[in-house]
Amino acid sequence: MNLQELLNQINAKKLEVKNLVEHGKIEEAKKAKEELVALQDKYNILKDIIEGEQSGMTNGVANATGVKQVTSGTGTDPIHDFAEAARHGFYTNTMTEGTKADGGYTVPEDIQTKINQYKKATFSLESLVDVETVKTSSGRRTFQKKAQAEGFKAVAEAGKIQGNNTPQFEILDYAVKKYAGYMPVTSELLADSDANITAVLTKWLAEEDIATKNAQILTAIGTKAETDLKNLDGIKKAINVTLGAAYAGSVVIVTNDDGLNYLDTLVDKQGRYLLSPDVQNPMQMVLAVGARKIPIRVVPNAILATKTNKIPFIIGDLKEAVKIFDRAKLNIMTSNVAAVGTLNAFEQDLTLFRGIERFDCKIKDSDAFVNGTITVTP
Repeated sequence: MNLQELLNQINAKKLEVKNLVEHGKIEEAKKAKEELVALQDKYNILKDIIEGEQSGMTNGVANATGVKQVTSGTGTDPIHDFAEAARHGFYTNTMTEGTKADGGYTVPEDIQTKINQYKKATFSLESLVDVETVKTSSGRRTFQKKAQAEGFKAVAEAGKIQGNNTPQFEILDYAVKKYAGYMPVTSELLADSDANITAVLTKWLAEEDIATKNAQILTAIGTKAETDLKNLDGIKKAINVTLGAAYAGSVVIVTNDDGLNYLDTLVDKQGRYLLSPDVQNPMQMVLAVGARKIPIRVVPNAILATKTNKIPFIIGDLKEAVKIFDRAKLNIMTSNVAAVGTLNAFEQDLTLFRGIERFDCKIKDSDAFVNGTITVTP
């Protein structure tokens, strides 16, 4: 049993004692309190043992070699392992999201889950686009150009058969770019609790990764000229005519908080609101466009901004529109002696965490989306 499991039991027992007292069951509450004290004692003992092992001690006696002993058991605490890795510079001074064969420290599964959950909270545009993992720093993909088949020509008996148009092709090139940044962490923080280290580092990793990808995706979308949709009729035309049947089954509307508020004011001739929760997923909203229900993806204003009263409405199939060529996942290196700008890690008792990732973001199909706006009165 690890410390987290004991903490969960202690919290549950505290709640049980409180409930018993509130219901006047004093004798049962006393017994439950004795069990709570026993759990607390068990936690303190186990915590002392673990901290002793972390200090290179076994049963209070240092190893003769001065090297920490590792004992086998039924399992380890991934959060504690992650924090310990941070305290020791991730052992090899490198952390890579990959396999242990890479020579780095692999992010524990539940730590990575925390990052993913945080991405959902802030909204990652990466989840809406096409992502392909690549193994080279540059390359190309071949696509057949769009063309409407004209059909065969009528041929008289013994007449000459005419040639048909041949398919045409085009190239989508990519060139991976490197994006990087660093964060100073105090030695006091590294010496603090596992939870604090985990919270700080996972939050930083998530925020930087999301912000980097979001900025590049929005930059790519911004290369297409804006379309003034004007109102609901403009949204309908974008969906029914501009995008048309080719993307009919995969169109979404990506807008911000202002856009959601605008859509939430639209009503039909009977006064019924056109925006409603998705029946299959009540947390998602859909917009009634004729007989179709178009999914709405709401991005915070801080990420997808309203500029000069122009609310953004990116409409289309973004998985066909935008493609990310992902060369390398987030890589972390640490140093407690490096100097960057005005920061001197050794002199200021800091550890610098440097994050690097490599990818390219391209427009794959410009016909697959409309870069729309609707101007509103402030």
